[in-house]
Amino acid sequence: MFTKKVLPFCIALSSSVLTFTASAQSLSPTEQKIVAAVQARSEAALQLLERSVNINSGTLNHAGVREVGKLFRAELDGLGFKTSWSEMPAAMNRAGHLLAEREGRQGKRVLMIGHLDTVFEKDSPVQLWERKGNRVRGQGVNDMKGGDIIMIEALRALHAVGALDNTRIQVIFSGDEESAGHPIATSRADLINAAKRSDVALAFEGTALDNQGNATGTVGRRASGGFVLDVKAKQGHSATVFSHNGYGAIFETARILNSFREQLIEPDLTFNPGNILGGTEITYDSQNGKGTAFGKTNVIAPSAQVHGDLRYLSAEQGQRAKVRMKDIVSKSLAGTSATIRFSENYPPMSPTPGNYALLDIYSKASHDAGLGEIKAFPPGERGAGDIQFVAPYVDSLDGLGATGKGAHSPDEDLDISSIQRATIRTAIYLYRLTR
Repeated sequence: MFTKKVLPFCIALSSSVLTFTASAQSLSPTEQKIVAAVQARSEAALQLLERSVNINSGTLNHAGVREVGKLFRAELDGLGFKTSWSEMPAAMNRAGHLLAEREGRQGKRVLMIGHLDTVFEKDSPVQLWERKGNRVRGQGVNDMKGGDIIMIEALRALHAVGALDNTRIQVIFSGDEESAGHPIATSRADLINAAKRSDVALAFEGTALDNQGNATGTVGRRASGGFVLDVKAKQGHSATVFSHNGYGAIFETARILNSFREQLIEPDLTFNPGNILGGTEITYDSQNGKGTAFGKTNVIAPSAQVHGDLRYLSAEQGQRAKVRMKDIVSKSLAGTSATIRFSENYPPMSPTPGNYALLDIYSKASHDAGLGEIKAFPPGERGAGDIQFVAPYVDSLDGLGATGKGAHSPDEDLDISSIQRATIRTAIYLYRLTR
């Protein structure tokens, strides 16, 4: 169990630069040197970010993903990490992952997680880099090359004061976070293996702000999965519906979906039917998410199919929902039958006591650096991320990256000053975890 010590707060933040008084006690002398090392690199860090953003690294642009990996690998090599590139099987159509590790015996074993790819593929018209005052627009500048730079610069600051010596830190930059390669067991094997050799996992997706504009930490993320509902019925003349030929597949589908809505609503659980096909003949193209349906109005539809999204915050909540959904499906209307099957792409990151304990330490580091306390972002409100593959194995915290807007859109940007703030928080945090 982590413990917190309350120390006097004597640091002021002015124009994104920390100034220390002679009597400052909140940070140790070494931690003050770490902060100074971060500040001294602010412009160089922005230049490194610009270099990375100016390399298109859409998930399917393997050369671009590898080029960003090469850029970051050189930085980590210079910090004393042992680095390697993990290739994925050719059939997966993914570039692979950058792995780095330092071996030591001191403090917590820390896993740091970022990603090299973006949603902007090679033919994207979105501009690579455009600076306007204290904000930068560009491909993946916020999601999540800004976070990647924060990881590297925090480690560099520790290295500058000799604080990386004898620490046990693993770094993984995945090459397919935006579109994970299948099978998942292969594409996320490196992450899971690293988690099993760690005490703490930290991910650097963008820092979410609360309603007052304050930075938060992510202690939970909902699972991302889905369901497929298949319904069969007796085909017959429409004049015999509700009688000896029963209700037909479309009425049964409507009953099931409406029962889900009536009986399953609870906090952090959502189930969304994305498309419905029903009629005499139906086809569905799973690769492109579209299908066809044929049916005449005077014929009772014998087939229907629904493809939906299912999200939940804990394995227990997910299992409870699936059991209830199966029960509803089993209560078929006359002349019909139905089955439902489920899939899970991202497991849930449940907001555990261990995750909250990590947030407390992070918040204390931020507070001591004059950057304010950090509270938890509502766990049910963040989308899926790589941290979820390791959360079942190790205490985890996400949302430690840059602050920006418009992720995945042509207007994706970040607040430049957020890089220094997050890097200072992270560097002090890592220092304390690894003592």
